[in-house]
Amino acid sequence: MRISQNFTRTLKDAPSDEVAKNAQLLIRAGFIHKEMAGVYAYMPLGLRVLENIKQIVREEMNAIGGQEVMMTALQPRDIFEKTDRWDDAKVDNWFKTKLVNGTELGLGLTHEEPIVDALAPYVSSYKALPIFVYQIQNKFRNELRAKSGLLRGREFVMKDMYSLARSQEEHLELYERAAGAYQRVYERLGIGDITYRTAADGGIFTKRFSDEYQTLSDIGEDTIYVDEEKRVAINEEVYTDENLVKLGLDKSKLVEK
Repeated sequence: MRISQNFTRTLKDAPSDEVAKNAQLLIRAGFIHKEMAGVYAYMPLGLRVLENIKQIVREEMNAIGGQEVMMTALQPRDIFEKTDRWDDAKVDNWFKTKLVNGTELGLGLTHEEPIVDALAPYVSSYKALPIFVYQIQNKFRNELRAKSGLLRGREFVMKDMYSLARSQEEHLELYERAAGAYQRVYERLGIGDITYRTAADGGIFTKRFSDEYQTLSDIGEDTIYVDEEKRVAINEEVYTDENLVKLGLDKSKLVEK
């Protein structure tokens, strides 16, 4: 596409109800269009950037043996009832709808259950493992507030990866392989030097720590404590002396960011 053919142009103002700086600038530059709070359409320039990012992610995921899939956005109620995640009291940001016959469906906010359901027929023995699958797809979350532009949306593009392993040891090996791939993605995007693998609360998934990648930004909502030498960090939400010992971190070397 030639720039002269691009139908968008620089706008004088962003929508009056848009409070996020990132969205204001992207809207004015013609990269995105705001449909409603937390929902944005990608215009030609924005879509080109998005596709370039997707390609970098694909290359790194494929390099570690990942296989790309595309799961459905419409999800049946029954597979989430098996894990007790259909109840709004347990997961409160579902978008739900009904078929004309009254059958309840959810709009995909996550895909752990559907992935397991889809892979199950192909795993009849340990010889079928390990399996690495990933997807890049729109997700839908009924966020109470969506005031951070593209950083916290109600509909957004997400890359998620899932693995099945033969043992805990193999699982950890796959996990570290994926962690390395994520770090290379950030480096290729030019933010590797300000992005840290961060220990955080495991939430509903595990009683242990979870890993998240935190990129330093003035508009960030979290506080992390960084060990520059190890290139790792710990989230303020789990920052205790006991957890520092578990993670092998020296409190005197941590810097608040």
